[in-house]
Amino acid sequence: MASQSPGVFQRYRWRELGLLIIPFLILLVAMTQLFLANADPRSSLNVKNLPTIEGLIPALGLVAILLLANVVLSVFFRKADQVLLPLVGLLSGIGVMMATRLGPNIPTCVTCEHDPGIPNLGTKQLEWVVMGLVICMVVMFVLRNISWLGRFKYTWAAVSFLVLLPSLINGIRTFRSNAPSRDVLQIPFFALQPSELLKISIVIFFAAYLSENRDMIAQGFLRIGRFRLPPLRQLGPLLLMLGLALMIFLIVRELGLALLIYSLFLCMTYLASSKLSYVLVSLGIFFFLAFIGYSLLGYVRSRFAVVSIDMIHWTQASEELYQQPGGAGQIVQGLIALSSGGIFGAGLGLGHPAGVGFVPVVESDMVLTALGEELGLAGLFAILGLYLFIVYRGYRIAIEATEPFTQLLAAGLTSIFAIQTLIISAGNLKLMPLTGIPLPFLSYGGSSILANYIIVGILLRISHNTAVERDGSA
Repeated sequence: MASQSPGVFQRYRWRELGLLIIPFLILLVAMTQLFLANADPRSSLNVKNLPTIEGLIPALGLVAILLLANVVLSVFFRKADQVLLPLVGLLSGIGVMMATRLGPNIPTCVTCEHDPGIPNLGTKQLEWVVMGLVICMVVMFVLRNISWLGRFKYTWAAVSFLVLLPSLINGIRTFRSNAPSRDVLQIPFFALQPSELLKISIVIFFAAYLSENRDMIAQGFLRIGRFRLPPLRQLGPLLLMLGLALMIFLIVRELGLALLIYSLFLCMTYLASSKLSYVLVSLGIFFFLAFIGYSLLGYVRSRFAVVSIDMIHWTQASEELYQQPGGAGQIVQGLIALSSGGIFGAGLGLGHPAGVGFVPVVESDMVLTALGEELGLAGLFAILGLYLFIVYRGYRIAIEATEPFTQLLAAGLTSIFAIQTLIISAGNLKLMPLTGIPLPFLSYGGSSILANYIIVGILLRISHNTAVERDGSA
């Protein structure tokens, strides 16, 4: 007797739906708390003080689109990972909530007495999240065969150069400037950051090339002293892509993006070869190039000067660096905000992370300090725990994949989340120079949100394909 196919209720992704309840409740409670924090303290608490439906639009909109994504996955991709979407949904919800909270306090006019700020910042962030989830679903429908991506590795290498070409041209035009050039490409309807697409295309190239030449790279036929390196034929394309990172460092003057690409190279090379010697040699090259950059480039020295500022023993030199445009003011204000949060924070909506004289660019570069001030150290640990869970699920998807290319692709894409979180968190905490890399899902910005959800779509598709291959059924 032929076995009956599971019914609708058995096929539904109940585990994912149950996990989505957590971000739903957190969002609704957080938005209610924001409304109460902005209410008149002299008025008594009653039903009239509760938030209206209009005030809950960011939270309700995100709940609706996540429920819709859950239904689509249950119908078409029921074997995909059921933990990843609730995790990124919760982080996206926190990002929408913080954009809603910070928007009215972000000054748009320094000299104006009654500056309304950006009251619709949360709605804008919600629009990007909705668009990102739609693109995530589209990616899953289009990429029926993930190995198709690996067949055009040199095309992806060319794409990596092309998306960065406008930034390189702008960097050459402003080469004598001491400030980083703007990594922004103006297109109809919004401004796109090419680097957000660059990180995906370069991971696809690395995954395809390393999986194809895995044996040659792992054996290492070229001996240099005590180290064995791959033959020049296999080493050349990798060095070419590292040259891309060097161009970003020297011409575009974007330290964070160069660190991201170099770190991805180290991670994926080690995962493909299991040779620690490659990592050590690459790190030696990195420190050598970093020393040259520090000696030749003024903007690198100014970034490291900010890291060395003494917050305890304040001197005249510290004051000058603090007052200097593009100096230590952003970091100093961010650290003050973090320290004022304590263990449990000032409370959502009760801190002062934005506004004139407070943390500049708090909605994107310094959003971690705003979260630390209002949610405290405990809240930051919880958020970092969410990132650790996302990295765990991504690497688990990579381990369970059946093909070397999909394994390296899933691991590389997951490493993007890990490296970005590490770089921007360390920058906010003054452990390394602050860069313009966004905090995944939390920082305000459309390009970052869209790129992150493209990555999530690829990871979910890989997990679905792997489960289908193992079960031998659709």
